[in-house]
Amino acid sequence: MGEARVPPQAAVVAAAHGAFNVVGGLWPLLHLRSFEWVFGPKRDVWLQMTTGGLLVSAGVAQLAAVPAPWGPAHARRIGLGTAVTLLGVDLVYVPKGRIRPTYLLDAAMQAGWIYAWLRTRSGSAGP
Repeated sequence: MGEARVPPQAAVVAAAHGAFNVVGGLWPLLHLRSFEWVFGPKRDVWLQMTTGGLLVSAGVAQLAAVPAPWGPAHARRIGLGTAVTLLGVDLVYVPKGRIRPTYLLDAAMQAGWIYAWLRTRSGSAGP
């Protein structure tokens, strides 16, 4: 029996998902008009700004964790938590008509991140 090691694909998923979260979080912060053109006008801009900031924070934490021995495991926890939460919001609020159907594109991406993480062993449990 071999010892557990972090598969290289775990680091790749961590970096890719971290970058995705940073870019997705920055979009409404830097250009709310184009974000609202795609995803619809927001009643509470502060909520969109908060969500964007949290996504940037999650993405930066994922990216910073990649080189550490425990990094992919840490990035996986952040990534799965973020993706499951956003997928849930998309799947609950699109049918209710609170957010535009274009959020189903985000739902597909979040489902893809969940799938990628579930197919990737995270390695060491780390801190």
